[in-house]
Amino acid sequence: MSVKRKVAYKRILLKLSGEALLGKQSAGVDPNVANYIAGEIKSLSEFHIQLGIVIGEGNIFRGIEASAKGMDRTTADYMGMLATVINSLALQSALEERGLPTRVQSSIEMREIAEPFIQRRAIRHLEKGRIVIFAGGTGNPYFSTDTAAALRAVEMRADVIMKATKVDGVYNADPVKDKTAVMFNKISYIDVLTKNLKVMDATAISLCRDNLLPIIIFNLQKKGNIRKAICGQKIGTYVGE
Repeated sequence: MSVKRKVAYKRILLKLSGEALLGKQSAGVDPNVANYIAGEIKSLSEFHIQLGIVIGEGNIFRGIEASAKGMDRTTADYMGMLATVINSLALQSALEERGLPTRVQSSIEMREIAEPFIQRRAIRHLEKGRIVIFAGGTGNPYFSTDTAAALRAVEMRADVIMKATKVDGVYNADPVKDKTAVMFNKISYIDVLTKNLKVMDATAISLCRDNLLPIIIFNLQKKGNIRKAICGQKIGTYVGE
């Protein structure tokens, strides 16, 4: 008989960047990285949490960068949304290889490969223990996948957004370029906005602030970090009131 372990958060929205799937490749999805992420998620099974996931598109196509080079912004953003569907299907495959029931819901209708996003159906999937991957961003141009993560988290009534990154948390400067950069253990929504810290875009931060939805930024590349975050251990940077 399984035993429910005590956790700090019951329903979680995990935000992954598209670059997280790159590995050592210049573009595309590295199956080894997808398998590593799936393994980290599999390690959460004993906690009986409810998990939604939003993945970015930067490993395949960045709409905002294409727009800066002259492509129509709306067209470029829709291409980026399609890239999130590719990433979502790749992660779904890796998760299901580990026996984790997973559904992909897309804000852009493509019934052959994903369910349409329906809030009540998504919540029901979570309640039944299925992982739900939200693809297609918000379904609208001019919005980032960070904003999509915040929107889906609010719609799912999530307890927290956990944003997985390649660094340990939020710093006052780029820790890769500035070795004197200092990491914040905790910071308010307002300070993130006024200091122009690159945690999530301003729309996403504002949406989280308006709905009192906390954000934890942590390093997914360190094995076991997501378990620590879910158990409420002090890890990464906490963004909240």
